[in-house]
Amino acid sequence: MIQFDQQACGDLEAALTREWLETNGIGGFASSTIICLNTRRYHGVLVAATTVPCGRTVLVSKVEETVVVDGRRYELGANQYPGVIHPTGYQYLKQFRLDPFPTFSYEIEGLEIEKSVFMIQGENSTVLQYRLRRQAGSATAVVVLEARPLLAFRDHHSTTHENSSLNPKVQIVDGSVRISPYPGMPQLNVAHDGSGVEPTGHWYRNFEYRAERERGLDFVEDLFNPFTIRFDFNDRVEANLIASTEPHQAAQASTYREAEMKRRRSLASSTPVEEELITTLTAAADQYIVARGNLRTVIAGYHWFGDWGRDTMIALPGLELVTGRYDAAKSILLEFARHVDQGMIPNRFPDEGEQAEYNTVDATLWFFEAVRSLGHYTGDTEFIRANLYAVLADIVDWHERGTRYGIHVDEDGLLSSGEEGVQLTWMDAKVGDLVVTPRRSKPVEIQALWYNAVRVMEQFALEFGDGISRDRYRTLAERAKRSFNLLFWNEGAGCLYDCVKGEERDGSIRPNQVIAASLPYSMLERNKARRVVEVVERSLWTPVGLRTLAPEDPRYRPRCEGGIWERDLAYHQGTVWPWLMGPFITAYVKSHGKTRASRQRAAEWLGAFCAHLSEAGLGHISEICDGESPHTPRGCIAQAWSVAEILRATVEDIFGD
Repeated sequence: MIQFDQQACGDLEAALTREWLETNGIGGFASSTIICLNTRRYHGVLVAATTVPCGRTVLVSKVEETVVVDGRRYELGANQYPGVIHPTGYQYLKQFRLDPFPTFSYEIEGLEIEKSVFMIQGENSTVLQYRLRRQAGSATAVVVLEARPLLAFRDHHSTTHENSSLNPKVQIVDGSVRISPYPGMPQLNVAHDGSGVEPTGHWYRNFEYRAERERGLDFVEDLFNPFTIRFDFNDRVEANLIASTEPHQAAQASTYREAEMKRRRSLASSTPVEEELITTLTAAADQYIVARGNLRTVIAGYHWFGDWGRDTMIALPGLELVTGRYDAAKSILLEFARHVDQGMIPNRFPDEGEQAEYNTVDATLWFFEAVRSLGHYTGDTEFIRANLYAVLADIVDWHERGTRYGIHVDEDGLLSSGEEGVQLTWMDAKVGDLVVTPRRSKPVEIQALWYNAVRVMEQFALEFGDGISRDRYRTLAERAKRSFNLLFWNEGAGCLYDCVKGEERDGSIRPNQVIAASLPYSMLERNKARRVVEVVERSLWTPVGLRTLAPEDPRYRPRCEGGIWERDLAYHQGTVWPWLMGPFITAYVKSHGKTRASRQRAAEWLGAFCAHLSEAGLGHISEICDGESPHTPRGCIAQAWSVAEILRATVEDIFGD
């Protein structure tokens, strides 16, 4: 259980870097810091997915609570305004814990007020529960809790400001309050078991979000308070509030809580190994798997990413297969197979339902590895034969004859790709017309993934009795392997070139080459794979992942901070990506053999992630970190492939057979 005591909660700077996350299985979420001071425009009590799993809309930014004891008022909230934090309710916060929900324990005049927050699965609904415990000497105190919802009602990428277009009218019915602030937006239903509701209609102005200010984005917002709910604690010890796009009864809150507790206990039972890191990441994995229509997909990261093809395929083995969620894995693969077009899976499903984007060369190749992994874990080759084999074969055909963005098999059997101004690999940062790491023609990991893909197809063809195709795939693989070893080995550096373009060889020391040593089907001999791992360890390894560029390179940027331009220039030029620790661990253990010594060293390398679970996104692993110590977490606080690859490598390479 992740928890922080009163001293930790009172350390403002540290508390504001620790963020909790609750999700609802359809793309929506609730999130804030451990002291409920919102530092991001993405924070909110109810961030609804209005076009599942996207269309995220911040409906309720926060709920301000006031405890009144014998007429004395104590504000539990905390907000950043220009030059001041007000109120300072965190001074009453004696503990925050994930148990398993975010739980806040406040202490005031011998009273303990405990608040917990969770979401209802499959709904845009957040439940807040309050419990009062009286200590000796406070038995006769008259206690009232006032709850004031602060509404934003806007896209989660933007901010809102005081305006006359908002309709402040509220509909108060028995046990519920309803408001529809803007046409075309969802109605907010707030169910409660309070003793009274007072319409207010106040704007709270000039909230500041420090994380957005640091990122060079709009960071000032006004929020609207339409009403206050009053809970009298004279003859009760619990109070409930449900903020939702659907009608509810507050009396259902405890039933919803028990259902969610039961669901999480069931998830815990799927933990493949009883070990702290694995147990925590198994629970975290569930929060990325969401609905898309009748099937499933993966949210790439919280708070702002949707479902991306590349991220989904890389994350699938760790999120779904290691944890035994085989039906979810099959559903995801079917969903992406439905959207294959010209031999490519989508790189991204846009937020508002526009046409899917196909601007990636590697997402489709990771698709093959995800299917191979499904077969390995489930043994269900009949599912693959009936639903995916023909799709995969068509993809290979398209890559041979050529598809979008110049993606085609070259005469040497290697996969060439790229056009001017387009970024096709995972190193995809682009600022205006500037592609920061273009890597056109033949990037190293693309060749590794292509070879792995055709070897996977060779094996499937063998299993399915498709002899002609088997011979064809073998020929493709052997031709690629010969050319790869001739063109990509950099003897002087003792590793692989990052990219080959005609006679040009890019000798940048980057982590992409470790993928060539980690995939199940590798073109590298074991000795060369070990040398690759040694170079990567020496130049790129950090306790929280691999740098994207060696520090001795003049283009190296040690920190990913500042505005959009500065951050994008650093994104793949030294910034650490935790997900890369997965293929690094696999490559290390694979090239050194699964000995006790190699597993022990790999386990030591993963030790830092246990500490990381209690910083940034609690219970999760961040998208990126700075290249230099203290490796400050940046980007998304919770990233699917970061969680998935650390989980997969830990289970498969350290604890697996």
